Amino acid sequence: MATSLAESKTPAATPGTAAPEAVVVRFAGDSGDGMQLTGGQFTLSTALAGNDLATFPDFPAEIRAPQGTLFGVSAFQINFGSTDITTAGDAPDVLVAMNPAALKTNVDALKPGGLIIADTGEFSKRNLDKAKYDASPLEDGSLSKWDVLAFDISAMTVEAVKPFELGNKDALRCKNMWTLGLALWMFDRDREPIAQWLRDKFKKNPVLADANIAALNAGHAYGETAELSGPLKKLHLDPTPTQPGLYRTITGAEAVSLGLVAGAKLAGLPMFFGGYPITPASAILHNLVRMKEFGVTTFQAEDEIAAICSAIGASYAGQLGVTSSSGPGLALKTEAMGLAVMTELPLVIVNSQRGGPSTGLPTKTEQSDLYQAVYGRNGDTPLPVVAARSPSDAFECAIEACRIAVQYMTPVILLTDGYIGNAAEPWKVPDPSGFEPFPIKFLESKNGDDQLLPYKRDERGVRPWIKPGTPGLMHRIGGIEKAIDTGDLDYSPSVHQTQTDARKAKVDGVANGIPPQDVCLGNEGGKLAVVGWGSTFGPIHQAVRRARAKGHDVSHIHVRHVWPLPGNLGDLLKSYEKVLVPEMNTGQFKTVLRDQFLVDAKPFNKVSGQPFTIAELESAIEAQLD
Repeated sequence: MATSLAESKTPAATPGTAAPEAVVVRFAGDSGDGMQLTGGQFTLSTALAGNDLATFPDFPAEIRAPQGTLFGVSAFQINFGSTDITTAGDAPDVLVAMNPAALKTNVDALKPGGLIIADTGEFSKRNLDKAKYDASPLEDGSLSKWDVLAFDISAMTVEAVKPFELGNKDALRCKNMWTLGLALWMFDRDREPIAQWLRDKFKKNPVLADANIAALNAGHAYGETAELSGPLKKLHLDPTPTQPGLYRTITGAEAVSLGLVAGAKLAGLPMFFGGYPITPASAILHNLVRMKEFGVTTFQAEDEIAAICSAIGASYAGQLGVTSSSGPGLALKTEAMGLAVMTELPLVIVNSQRGGPSTGLPTKTEQSDLYQAVYGRNGDTPLPVVAARSPSDAFECAIEACRIAVQYMTPVILLTDGYIGNAAEPWKVPDPSGFEPFPIKFLESKNGDDQLLPYKRDERGVRPWIKPGTPGLMHRIGGIEKAIDTGDLDYSPSVHQTQTDARKAKVDGVANGIPPQDVCLGNEGGKLAVVGWGSTFGPIHQAVRRARAKGHDVSHIHVRHVWPLPGNLGDLLKSYEKVLVPEMNTGQFKTVLRDQFLVDAKPFNKVSGQPFTIAELESAIEAQLD
């Protein structure tokens, strides 16, 4: 997505000033308060208003933490405006805090002069104690550097839905719609699409639909009243100039799912997906279940090993086998990945990375599975690795993973992460005719002197794909080393040397079929290159843009094909005096670059479970240039 310097100048939503070009809003509350739903519907209204946007859902790790506690806070941040947006924003301009815990865990991120909207109905002594407040921050002056709009959202919600005779518990569940109504008023959004969504959602219970719509309208009406005095003002952000076309908001998980289906279609194959639920990869299985009409078969296995083995079996049978997981699940799949490498069958493995090791930070984002993807199997088991840089980019990366898998008869790992998988951004739906098909041809007759040679390689080192049951082509494959061409079992030292070298050469040859590495922003050569991969794209791009606006000689390079690396990347990196590699790990891609190209790449690492901010990367760039 194109970027603009204007994004880096996001002002706080200060009363009495002209509307800014971009605003960052964070909704935060208890995990039962519906903050993700509120954020999702506000995202929908923002997209319909024509603004560009990027979101960051931030879930608690606990399935259901005790209500009102600090570790049970769920947040949803959205950066939107009339300019192109590439990140979910650094510091929020507006924080909506539904309880004391939400305020405490998020307020320090708010910009000075930003606006706090707080529900006083939840600031009871009990909730203050749970949030470890000695006194109410709404009354002790500790929030003086921010504008504060505190009122009893709980009571006003109960009053708004009183005509529908709901119990108190059900009435309070409408709080998120009341809050959403206020947010829609603040930013001049149309309520009708949300109201229609509520009618559809509660079609079987129209009373709940009407109650939620009443709460939505009440919050909207309150905005007009609150504007009469105090910090709350109405802002209108003009639509972002965009190319004509069909647009939709898309998450990374949705984009991966659509890309996998598109890749299978471009290959002319049905697709089999074998998966096992794990955060944050489960959404891919949920999406693919709804795509049966596109020739997709989904299978929820009893464990991670069964999931990948079923996908390998599907590839052996002539379908495109696909599986997905996150770090701990990928560890369980590694033996079967070795089987796919040894049998040389196409397989796409999606790894939605999360914080580790072990269970780690199951709902937080990280990039710490790179070693696992490139090196992490027993024996010499090379396979290609592709990394998506944004939710919308995951669509093309999924197609690319499918293409490499079937054209080179190899498993391929597609790396995303929790941020990409859960975040949303506008996506221009591409013209299907713009993608070049890569149809597959199965071997249908013997390829030797009156004999079948299932491991006879072509000029690229790729063996043929043979459908079981093809007349006269009975063959055997497996995980034990095999003879050249025939595939018969062969343990001899020379054969293992030859076959190991052949498998490596085949994967190395993938580099000949990928584009040369480009420079996203800046010059080919200079003082500093900031090299990224995966979801660091947005903050790196904006930080480099800001640095270049100050006159600094700095460029941004972002790598999609993590393994094998683009053929020109080494010479490109050596054309810069310094190389900085920001990663959400302890320096894994930095090590790969040093190993492959002998460049003195410097790490800049973050493993907090949160994405980089633009400001953090700006400081790192300044330090390198100094």
